[in-house]
Amino acid sequence: MEEEIVVELKEKRAIVTGAAVGLGNAYAIALAQEGVHVAVCDVLGLESPYFRVIQDVDGGVDAFPLKSTVVDVVISGMIADVEVTQVYGNASHAPLEAVYVFPASARCAVHGMEMQIGDQVTKAVVKKRADARATYEQARSARKNASLLEQERPNVFKMNVANILPGDEVRVSLRYTEYLKPRDGIYEYVYPTVVGPRYASGDPNDNGPGSEDWVANPYLKKGDESPSTVQLKVALNGGLPLQKVACVSHEIDVRYEDPSTAQVHVGGPVDSVGNRDFILRYQLQGREIASGLLVHEAEEGDSIKENFFLLTVQPPERVRPEQIVPRDYVFVMDVSGSMRGFPLDVSKALLEKLIGDLQPHETFNVILFAQGSRILGARPLAATRENVKKALSFIDEQGNGSTELLPALEQAFGLPLEEGHSRSVVVVTDGFVNVERKAFELVRKNLGQANLFSFGIGSSVNRYLVDGLARAGRGEPFVITSPSEARTRAADFRHYIEAPVLTDIEMDYAGFEAYDVEPKAFPDVFAKRPLVVFGKWKGSLEGEIRMSGRRGSGQRIQKVFQVAEEATTAENPGLPYLWAREQIARLSDDAAAHSMVRGGSLEEEVTAVGLAYNLLTPYTSFVAVQEKVREFAGQAVPVKQPLPLPQGVS
Repeated sequence: MEEEIVVELKEKRAIVTGAAVGLGNAYAIALAQEGVHVAVCDVLGLESPYFRVIQDVDGGVDAFPLKSTVVDVVISGMIADVEVTQVYGNASHAPLEAVYVFPASARCAVHGMEMQIGDQVTKAVVKKRADARATYEQARSARKNASLLEQERPNVFKMNVANILPGDEVRVSLRYTEYLKPRDGIYEYVYPTVVGPRYASGDPNDNGPGSEDWVANPYLKKGDESPSTVQLKVALNGGLPLQKVACVSHEIDVRYEDPSTAQVHVGGPVDSVGNRDFILRYQLQGREIASGLLVHEAEEGDSIKENFFLLTVQPPERVRPEQIVPRDYVFVMDVSGSMRGFPLDVSKALLEKLIGDLQPHETFNVILFAQGSRILGARPLAATRENVKKALSFIDEQGNGSTELLPALEQAFGLPLEEGHSRSVVVVTDGFVNVERKAFELVRKNLGQANLFSFGIGSSVNRYLVDGLARAGRGEPFVITSPSEARTRAADFRHYIEAPVLTDIEMDYAGFEAYDVEPKAFPDVFAKRPLVVFGKWKGSLEGEIRMSGRRGSGQRIQKVFQVAEEATTAENPGLPYLWAREQIARLSDDAAAHSMVRGGSLEEEVTAVGLAYNLLTPYTSFVAVQEKVREFAGQAVPVKQPLPLPQGVS
């Protein structure tokens, strides 16, 4: 719920009063309209990130230090290398410190950062989180230019840029690598542009070492555009001829250089594209998948002295319909305030499609959650037309602004199940919560009772939650960003989860010295979603990699890769980072069981990986410091960059 905060002027400072509880920071920024300068607000606390300026303050600071974001993406086959350049400026008369919360892909491996002021470029170094923060604060106090990049979630980062003087332009560039896993022959690259507002519940310390003050970041009012711009361009090399390149989120200009490469441009200097995810999809001719074996061999001068491989295995065709056991679906649906409008309408259409395609002998149930949770039936309901209509009417009973996911999940896993049925839990949400780790742990504890699939609905979904729930439940994540996708994605989902095409998967290495292979255990493979294996290797490129699994009929099949014949060694420098990112994701997902089973420290292990592979993690950060001391009076004013509301969120 939006709460109005009264701003009172005292000696050219704005004092916030009213509903000021819960922020935990010593300040907040009163937002300006039409570029009006505002001053820092002294605040005891603020739970809601929404507030209004009611009076101007002469001589204040620039409320929007981020001027532009430029995103350069290079996609080679199934790997994206991305450089994101943020340009900060100060159009006011006082020095400032910029604080910017921004999103990223939950699957990306951030492995580099630079800061540039004028002609001077400073390369950032990775340090333990506390050490990096201390280095930054020392530089800030010494009136030096500095930048600090921290991870609040795998898909939420925070940038601090210290001592931006009036007239300065500071460019901070970060680089990351991401693996693009296709579904049904379609590859998808997503660049999130804004962090959606989060409902805070539970213990904030459950999600990592940082504070949770980023959750209360200021947001613009609905309809207000951010003055900062976003520009995106993608250089796409499919490796094979491209059949189709499309964007479901933005207007793009596609120029083909040859059958397998294309240049994609979106946005511009005056375009506002930063209120929803940028989603680019492409497919190769015949919906081929670039399956096979990629390898990286360490060379002299490399900082990482190890060899890496990436194996992509195309699954077999699906089983026949008569081999499918009766299904039971439990829909856990978010009806909180942020889901009102398009997301909830799409949720209803999704449920109608999925339940409507069930057979009469199959069953379902619906649990709605907001501040609390409500269930449609005490036992599974037959998939009749009458029960479908009853479910849709039930969804119309919307909740309030809270999003209490955990009790709803507990209720779903506790429901009785008809004998002979196979249960799938389907979670539908925009993910605007901060209890990700607790949710993952809850799903893992109940793996024997059901598979879990997650549906993210909205223009800026919390993909960390959506992806993590599916990974913990050995299912698959799906995301719908517009109403036009709902029916097609629902059909895709129904087709996908009808039955696994491969179970009991095993990997064997004969004559090929592989080690530190990720993942450690393989989930069931569904539909046309490939199996992906990351690992390290020693010795020579020879021998075999054998993948085997059981089909629905019980038949065991095997696929063999001849390493010497199928290994592709050219230009794969991102493999070390992708392997390290996969290991960190597994360690973080298994945080609860980690200390009990291994007796070690999650923080120590993740920190070691981050430092060894130069990666941003919850426990390692990037910091850059320029040694020149800047001359100015007083202290730089901290300014939290206000974020636009995601498209469709009120």
